[in-house]
Amino acid sequence: MTKPRRASHTTAQIFAAPLAIGIITALGLTTALLGDGLWDWMSWIALSLPVAVAMVYWHLGSRRAESR
Repeated sequence: MTKPRRASHTTAQIFAAPLAIGIITALGLTTALLGDGLWDWMSWIALSLPVAVAMVYWHLGSRRAESR
């Protein structure tokens, strides 16, 4: 039996999430330079996004490996 064919994705669909993470990270680095107080909080939130995404996908990958 053959597997159903997955729909192909456009270039914009493939690179949308990494581009958004990159832009948010760049904004976080910029806000870290702008000031103190609220700016610091905004930069910490923005700069923690790539770490949070990596942790989620690391956890998902380990769950997939366990199910095999």
